[in-house]
Amino acid sequence: VQLVESGGGLVQAGGSLRLSCAASDFTFDDYAIRWFRQAPGKEREGVSCLSLVDGSAYYEDSVKGRFATSIDNAKNTVYLQMNSLEPEDTAVYYCIVVLYCPDGPRFSDWGQGTQVTVSS
Repeated sequence: VQLVESGGGLVQAGGSLRLSCAASDFTFDDYAIRWFRQAPGKEREGVSCLSLVDGSAYYEDSVKGRFATSIDNAKNTVYLQMNSLEPEDTAVYYCIVVLYCPDGPRFSDWGQGTQVTVSS
């Protein structure tokens, strides 16, 4: 299973971006979608998780209240809406399929990710 991330870019602090996570060989009706990010010189960290079974969402404390994940079943795409962005949010963002939220085993390959850069 391979997911493709898109929607990253350069934005000023306080701005917003919406990332997309799409799949051509996987239907978003089971398991869960986990968003990760990796900043330069840092380890990859979890950001959020969306259960495709019951629609429940999980967020790390660092993004809670600012980020929201959702799904468009018609487009087979999961989104990560990022508001009130901070320079600390600068990272490459990835989405993967996991068996369950928030820390279920990975079920898809890592993609290329999408770069998010927040300027101060």
